[in-house]
Amino acid sequence: MVSMNQKIFNLERRSELLSALRQFFLDRDFLEVETPLLSSEVIPEQHIEPVVVADKQFLQASPELHMKRLVAAGMKAIYQVTRSFRGHEQGRLHNPEFTIVEWYRTGDDMQAGIALLDELCQTLLETPPATRTSYGEAFEQHVGLCPHTSTSAELWERARALAINVPDAMPRDDCDEWLNLLLAIQVEPKLGAAGPEILYDYPASQAALAKLVQREDGKRVAARFELYWRGIELANGYDELADAAELRSRLEAVNRSRQADGKAILPLPESLLAAMKTGLPDCSGCALGFDRLVMLALNAESIAEVRA
Repeated sequence: MVSMNQKIFNLERRSELLSALRQFFLDRDFLEVETPLLSSEVIPEQHIEPVVVADKQFLQASPELHMKRLVAAGMKAIYQVTRSFRGHEQGRLHNPEFTIVEWYRTGDDMQAGIALLDELCQTLLETPPATRTSYGEAFEQHVGLCPHTSTSAELWERARALAINVPDAMPRDDCDEWLNLLLAIQVEPKLGAAGPEILYDYPASQAALAKLVQREDGKRVAARFELYWRGIELANGYDELADAAELRSRLEAVNRSRQADGKAILPLPESLLAAMKTGLPDCSGCALGFDRLVMLALNAESIAEVRA
């Protein structure tokens, strides 16, 4: 446990980083916004449990739903520093309530989104430019398989060869679950060892709310990117999907997967889907875990050391 003097120092440094972050976005003509923490709608995710309060209201897991509505309404470049809430998350890197920074800028594609995230990281953490590694390159280097073409049987065999402890409930025929397991155990701990590293071009099946694109080698991938430093994920971004019908289809599929796992079906974000029908412009968005960023900046052992 850190001393009170150390905790106060950490909170002072946290405040300085927060001021520098706001100045970064101000210098680039972003407008700071505030959106609801409490809503009757959520964006369903298979592995994130929203916190439910009275009258079937949900504390938001991120401000994405409402920020995208603002972009669809005509706002060009916005950011937010707010609280997010996720049930059943507790540990060195997790807390049910945490601080998230999220931003969107119209006209940006994935490469522009990566560049902005890299610039923010360099500004706040005084790091060198981030290494940029495709998901496929990282997987082939650390696992020895192509994540875009490997079968679930091949992934299972590789997990067994690497002596990975496989959960008893692991579905043998679900490629994404095997990819997630191998990524978490075999790849992520090695990312960002020498400096920040941005992973991009995720498997198409893991697009979430990102666009799907066809690369020159014929592979169809998700225009999604994540920032890692010292083996810890700091940020997740997309070249944002703008097709309301496609988003509805993906979210319905998430709810079917949740139901198969014995989890509650969640209400779809109908207000966002309606806004997207009117037109969500091309844009890139990103969400960053501010507690983790401060933890790494101060060489702390856990996010608890840098939260009040």
